[in-house]
Amino acid sequence: MFTIREVRTDRGVLQYRRETLTGIRCRISPVRCERQIDAAPAMPGSRDGCPFCPDAIETATPTFEDGTRLRCGKSVTFPNLYPYAEHHVVTVITPDHDVAGLFDRRCLADAISGTAEALARSPGYASINWNYLPSAGASLVHPHLQGLADSEPTCLAGLYLSAGRRYLADHGRLYWDDLVERERISGRFLFEDEIFWSANPVPLGEREVRGILPVSTLAELGPYVEDLATGILQVVTFYRSLGTHAFNLSIFFDTPSAGRGHRAFCSLIARLNPNRRSMCDSAFMERLHLEPVVLTLPEELGALFREKS
Repeated sequence: MFTIREVRTDRGVLQYRRETLTGIRCRISPVRCERQIDAAPAMPGSRDGCPFCPDAIETATPTFEDGTRLRCGKSVTFPNLYPYAEHHVVTVITPDHDVAGLFDRRCLADAISGTAEALARSPGYASINWNYLPSAGASLVHPHLQGLADSEPTCLAGLYLSAGRRYLADHGRLYWDDLVERERISGRFLFEDEIFWSANPVPLGEREVRGILPVSTLAELGPYVEDLATGILQVVTFYRSLGTHAFNLSIFFDTPSAGRGHRAFCSLIARLNPNRRSMCDSAFMERLHLEPVVLTLPEELGALFREKS
């Protein structure tokens, strides 16, 4: 499923990893952990002027064409004021501006459901996304999801969709089923219920974890929302046990009209905590070369998860 090329340097081992299906590449340099750049978070806490707080959300956020916002439990979904997709919605997960403890599972499940319901109104390739905290790209601290739907898949989704269909045509089996079978017996396996969770062997970011769903489209998500929310929070709790608070999350779906060959999957990566030095863990390698430099070996992530569980 992937290849490894190792180079020994004066400071240790550098790995070049490549995913066989898509050609996606990354570099893993464990020695860079010694820099200890991820300090305790300097959390931005003020709710002054926050448009997502209960006293402002009714006046500061837009509505859908019928003049309404979509409410599911405590979550509120509405169009994005500054969209970068053909269909782009925002879901405020909770009325609480700052979640110091663990996120409430019911609130997250409702927020995922609300986002999915809003995206169901739009055809195309859908994704549900989450930037948590400014160092992970969040423009607002208040926890919120973003739902996107476009007539064409994003770059990463397109790679997996097209390569997955070729794999099915060549082998008569779904790539994702073969991947789960192999990863289940690897040191990268984390846990499993209806959704399979493991460390991605060719990570796109630090401590990447992927959850592979037994469905492919947004319309099929409903019965698995509770398990999805539970799994996401289990990973987030794990991240926090390692001292990481900021993260990114994306859930990728195929279109209903597409053929077999895909499984919806959820990807999480850890990001540097908010810090006073404005340090970020994405630089020219990640943004311009599209080849992430990662610190943690996926195999070590599996061992860390079992240690913390």
